[in-house]
Amino acid sequence: MDFKLPLVPFALALALVFACGAASAQDTGTLRKIKDSGTIQIGARDSQIPFSYKLSADSAPIGFTNDICLKIVDAVKAKLGLPKIEVRYTMLNSTNRIPLLQNGTVDLDCATTTNTTQRQAQVDFAPSHFVTNITAAVKKSSGINALPDLNGKNVATVSGSTSIQLLRGARKSGTIEVNEIAGKDTSDGFLLLSTGRADAYVLDDVQLAGMIASATNPGDYKILKESLRQEPYGIMLRKDDPEFKALVDETVNGLMKSGAIEQLYTKWFLSPIPPRNANLNFPMTDAVREIYKNPNNKGV
Repeated sequence: MDFKLPLVPFALALALVFACGAASAQDTGTLRKIKDSGTIQIGARDSQIPFSYKLSADSAPIGFTNDICLKIVDAVKAKLGLPKIEVRYTMLNSTNRIPLLQNGTVDLDCATTTNTTQRQAQVDFAPSHFVTNITAAVKKSSGINALPDLNGKNVATVSGSTSIQLLRGARKSGTIEVNEIAGKDTSDGFLLLSTGRADAYVLDDVQLAGMIASATNPGDYKILKESLRQEPYGIMLRKDDPEFKALVDETVNGLMKSGAIEQLYTKWFLSPIPPRNANLNFPMTDAVREIYKNPNNKGV
C-alpha cells in the first residue's frame, strides 16, 4: 500500500527544522554571547607598539589596532541596541592567540597577526588594516648591512611568528644560515638584540621601528632595507559566524572608505605617541594605500 505524506504538514516541519537551525546559530554566535553577557572580550598585547601595547601593568591596552577594534565595539553596541558594552582585555601571545579565540576566551584578536592561508583554515580575518615587510634590525656598530650578512650570526625571532618560519625557509634554501634564538614575545626579542645576545632581530619593520623609537638609545639601531616578504595584518575572529563577521567587515571597510583610517594612521605612525612621545615617522606605503583603497582579507 502506498502512503503519501500530507504536503502542508511536511512543508511546515521542514520550515521548523530550518528555523531551529537558524535560531541555534544565533543563540551560539558571538553577538548573542556579547548580548547575554554585556561584555566583549578583546585579545591584546603588552608591547606591540604602536598597534597594541600597555603603558603600565594596570592600564588598558592602546594602539592603532586597538582603536579599530573599539570602533567595532561601537558597531556591536549599536547593532544590539545596548547602552553600554564592557570591554575586557586578555593579553595573548603568538602561540595561544588562536586557541583562546577558538575556545571563546576572546572574541577578537586585535594586534599584529599576519593573515596567512594556513591560519584561515582555523579562524576568519577582517579586511587587512596594515601591510608590513619582514626584515631585520641590527646595531649600527654590527657591520651588518644586508640580509646575507646574517650568515653565521645569532638572530632573534619570536616563537610562533611568521618571521621565524621565513627565516627557517631561508635556511633550508641555503640563502641564509643563522643561529636562531627565540624570544617569548616581541619585547623579549628586542631585549636579546639590545643586550648583545643576538646580532640581529628579524620581525615586521613597523614593529621594529616602534621598539627602536622607544629604546633608551634609538640612534644605536638601524633597520635593513631588504625584505623577506610583505605580510598583511588582520583582526582575527572565530570561523563560521557570518553575522558577526559581516558586522566586523562592514565596520573596517567603512573606516577605509570614509578616510577615518587615515586619521588613525596619522595619530599612531606620524605623531608623537606614548610612553616617550616618540614619533615613528613611518609614512604610509603604497601597499597600505592599496588595501585602504581596495579592502580585502587575502592571506599570504
